[in-house]
Amino acid sequence: MIKFYYHPSPNPAKVALFLEESGLPYELVPVDTRKGEQHAPAFTAINPNAKTPALVDGDATVFDSNAILLYLAEKTGQFLPANTPEARAQMYSWLMFVATGIGPYAGQAVHFKHYAPEPKDYAVNRYDFEAWRHWNIVDAHLAQYRYMLGDNYTLVDMAVWGWARAVPFVLGADAWDKLPNVKRLFDEINSRPAAQRAEAIKARHTFKSELDDETRKALFPQNARLATGA
Repeated sequence: MIKFYYHPSPNPAKVALFLEESGLPYELVPVDTRKGEQHAPAFTAINPNAKTPALVDGDATVFDSNAILLYLAEKTGQFLPANTPEARAQMYSWLMFVATGIGPYAGQAVHFKHYAPEPKDYAVNRYDFEAWRHWNIVDAHLAQYRYMLGDNYTLVDMAVWGWARAVPFVLGADAWDKLPNVKRLFDEINSRPAAQRAEAIKARHTFKSELDDETRKALFPQNARLATGA
């Protein structure tokens, strides 16, 4: 059976949605990143990047959320576009756009807005600008199409949904007013039973919520280098 290493954050949410949509049986393995469990040798043996999610399927190990989506889609034959060069080119392009644009810039915007010490004006300006730029590209694309790849719901929509859940936290409380097409897609996916089951996963386990010294050390190990001067 598939082992799915999970934390209730955007990247694992994408994978949870695919697993619930596809009906694949899986065992959920919680990884509490605020306790530093992602740095434990047992987990880094699976994911050397020490990030959730990760997936073990027999002899196959996959440790990037977008790679996991592709792996599961190819394994099941579900939620893929037509097997043509044109359709697959669009899938790879938009999936990598989420992987290299939406995720990193949204994540850095969250870090500098909500967690980084002062002074941080330059960093907030840069990452907020880039997060908005990427989401505006998605919103303009969705003004033309129902889903990211046209008329069919695919793994790319799941990848977008994972991060769309965090849009108000990343961009501000009024962000949905400025991204109506992303909000439309987000609401449609949220109405799906699989999305509701994916969201309910986080209630099965108690994950740490406090931002204390243990959490700061686990999430921001670069600060330890500053403290030691190493």
